[in-house]
Amino acid sequence: MAGASLLTLLDDIASVLDDVAVMTKVAAKKTAGVLGDDLALNAQQVTGVRAERELPVVWAVAKGSLLNKAVLVPAALLISAFAPWLVTPLLMLGGAFLCFEGFEKLAHKFLHSAEEDRQHHAEHLQALVDPEVDIQAFERDKIKGAVRTDFILSAEIIAITLGVVAEQAFLQQVIVLSGIAVLITLCVYGLVGGIVKLDDAGLYLSQRASAALQRLGHGLLWLAPWLMKLLSVVGTAAMFMVGGGILTHGIPGAHALIHHWVEAIDALPAIGGVLAVLTPTLVDALFGILVGALVLLLVSAAGKAWGALRAVR
Repeated sequence: MAGASLLTLLDDIASVLDDVAVMTKVAAKKTAGVLGDDLALNAQQVTGVRAERELPVVWAVAKGSLLNKAVLVPAALLISAFAPWLVTPLLMLGGAFLCFEGFEKLAHKFLHSAEEDRQHHAEHLQALVDPEVDIQAFERDKIKGAVRTDFILSAEIIAITLGVVAEQAFLQQVIVLSGIAVLITLCVYGLVGGIVKLDDAGLYLSQRASAALQRLGHGLLWLAPWLMKLLSVVGTAAMFMVGGGILTHGIPGAHALIHHWVEAIDALPAIGGVLAVLTPTLVDALFGILVGALVLLLVSAAGKAWGALRAVR
């Protein structure tokens, strides 16, 4: 009997672990878009400090990220336990925010002049070379800004993961949410650390005696800025696809309508199958762009109204 009970217990544990693995895989797939943006934004946030301080700054932001998730995971579990009806509205708000942030990036060159960007860049370079500037305070500001950005994106990741496990047992929710929180942090900041040191690695290799190493070093130096640009583009596109997908799944009837379109497109000869695969993603992205534009207009109008109200007072 004891042996049978032990086997039953082990079977239950294996079943739970299998369910956890499946849900973790689904959650990781759903949060991949946010992960790309998280990676791009945090890599941009921690660049610009002195070369010897880049990895310590990345480590400080990573610790801040873990603290963020130490707050967000229990909050998500409390919502799931006591107010599960909040999961979908929170996901919708998060999706709208992702679309807004993505469209704000697209509209940046229209909202800010090139002169403003050049002035900001010049001020940043001056801060690095000016001996009167408190470098530790400068780094603390960079770290605080990166941790604030991480909090928003981490909230998105946790909310999306909660949507995956909302109907599961409490223990499975704890394991999946905690696992995703740790996994995402390790992936993001491990990669961020590698990206910010890519140019240093290229410079080191370019100064070696070996011609092959020199070519590799020059290649890394050429690659580093393009990689940052690529991450930014991919991250922005992912924001629309992920945010738009969250919204179309949350709006009653929208997902069914898209499915109906896919079935109709799939019936087309020759290219129907390919278009049917691409259509949901394209529709999600286009819807995300539209929502982002609308939210940006509302936020801009609200900001102007608040500014006018303060001026009157």
